[in-house]
Amino acid sequence: MSEKSVCVSDYEENAKRILPKVVFDYYISGADDEETLADNIAAFSRWKFCPRVLRDVSTVDLSVSVLGQQINMPVCVAATAMQRMAHPDGETATARACKAEGTGMTLSSWATSTIEEVAAAAPGGLRWMQLYIYKDRDLTLSLVRRAEKAGYKGIFVTVDTPYLGRRRNDVRNQFKLPPNLSMVNFESPDLAFSSKENFREDNGLALYVAQSIDPSLKWEDIAWLKSMTTLPVVLKGILTAEDAKEALKYGIDGILVSNHGARQLDGVLATIDALPEIVEAVGGRVEVFLDGGVRRGTDVLKALALGARAVFLGRPILWGLSCDGEKGVREILRLVREELRLAVALTGCRSLKEVSRSILRKSGISSRI
Repeated sequence: MSEKSVCVSDYEENAKRILPKVVFDYYISGADDEETLADNIAAFSRWKFCPRVLRDVSTVDLSVSVLGQQINMPVCVAATAMQRMAHPDGETATARACKAEGTGMTLSSWATSTIEEVAAAAPGGLRWMQLYIYKDRDLTLSLVRRAEKAGYKGIFVTVDTPYLGRRRNDVRNQFKLPPNLSMVNFESPDLAFSSKENFREDNGLALYVAQSIDPSLKWEDIAWLKSMTTLPVVLKGILTAEDAKEALKYGIDGILVSNHGARQLDGVLATIDALPEIVEAVGGRVEVFLDGGVRRGTDVLKALALGARAVFLGRPILWGLSCDGEKGVREILRLVREELRLAVALTGCRSLKEVSRSILRKSGISSRI
């Protein structure tokens, strides 16, 4: 009998044994030398806790609202593509797990389950739609309309992918979807990434992006999208205060501080290092979220202390899904939630409202004020 998995890294090790190499490599890889991939995780250790004591932490409230929706914890599920490569139930299992654990999930446009299937799998569950803006604006808008009709509560627009970052293992493996799967939210074989003729290149997904995603995307296109939907619009992929301030001018409803899981431009800031200046720049006018490198509850707490409203888990969810489908995703969410609850209590906080930057110090900086 295998040992019980007690942390996210245990699930990752198990997933590596379970998944085909080409699939595991696709999920885990970062861009180029993977410097940012490592730093996304390592950067959290540069922040240290300064706990308060004797604060009566017999009860701890982790509930929070995200874009007007109440959830049980500030830990949500990020958009990760092609989840049926990890488990036959794919995104539908993730949706059921999120509903059961009282949190929200983001569905990737590149899902292997349809917008409607995911909605039907967990009626009443909280879902948001991740969106690329395609060269075909009518196609882009059709995805938004389908999400609206299916009860999704927001649109997360990825803004850091005018071209696909170079992920060396995908090139080496000549990554493509297994023949039984496709990006099923698209009708044409090319857009579904299932055309055997068009995607034989060494980096087929990069070719897909070059053919489909609009590299001329600019701020005016965000204004166009805002004018086309009443759903909240969150920009995913902001890393600078300058872009955060620009986003406010266009009426966006939230910012997801993200470097695309370190899969786009290698050498950019770790997201936890980019977070403080963005929080300061927006000054509370919109909600700020974070993804990238979150592997434990203490990481979540550090992000909250630096001003994030919630964090989004990507790869850890895939590891849970790979290991045991819906049950595995629920285990990951419960594990991180319990780690967070303990960390909040041990820093002397009784609710997320009491979490602030005062509980953190950057390494090398004195705790004395």
